[in-house]
Amino acid sequence: MAAPVVFIHGMFMNPLCWEKWMEHFEAAGRAVTAPAWPGHEGRPAELRLKQPDHDLGRVGLADVVDAMAEVVDALAEKPVLVGHSMGGLVAQLLLARGVAVAAVAIDSAPPSGVFTTQPSFLKSNWPMINPLHPLHEPHMITFEEFAYAFANTLGDEDRKAAYERYMVPESRLVPRDSLGQAGHVDFSAPHAPLLLIAGGEDHIIPAALNRHNFTHYHDPDSVTQLEEFPGRDHLTILEPGWEDVAAFVLEWLAVQGL
Repeated sequence: MAAPVVFIHGMFMNPLCWEKWMEHFEAAGRAVTAPAWPGHEGRPAELRLKQPDHDLGRVGLADVVDAMAEVVDALAEKPVLVGHSMGGLVAQLLLARGVAVAAVAIDSAPPSGVFTTQPSFLKSNWPMINPLHPLHEPHMITFEEFAYAFANTLGDEDRKAAYERYMVPESRLVPRDSLGQAGHVDFSAPHAPLLLIAGGEDHIIPAALNRHNFTHYHDPDSVTQLEEFPGRDHLTILEPGWEDVAAFVLEWLAVQGL
């Protein structure tokens, strides 16, 4: 029987972002679940009304990883992890713990020590890492920030629809924590199969950063693969053509015997 799948959302989103993928994977015979990070439970519109949520402001990366680990540990068998953005880093961190049979990291935030000075990366991430902003005050991404960092290839109507349906406030601690020990991955250690997916036009996680991430993994006996989808931005899992990416992931899992 095919391994179950745990979908892990990224920053400024919650499990709703996986609605299309969950239906697609269920149709392919997969058991699926998409847990919420701490402070991300509920409808996005309602979460926006809670801003600033001071409890959310205290959520760090370790809290997210531990919460996702609890979901995985409760399953009857080891799952496949599919993470987007910071959820992709969470998937890599959990894979390193040996709790999954495989992981797919889409437009993944990089582990600690993997960095780029590409201008679009710095511009997109600056609102969250700006030291002049209070560390424990959550940030609600503005439409202008979203249009540049997440949806730079989409038309304005599609951007507005995605922003209203999916965007939520986010803790500033999570991305800052990813730069330190909480985001550390032992790249030399053996690991279950890992697929990294990059969007060719992604501003916030440029394709070059995904390639840099990929080259850090160097255990010769572990499967690590990078696939780039040209013309796609950071909303790879939601923008038109998401089905092609989902189909590729299912095919890759089949090749791995999962």
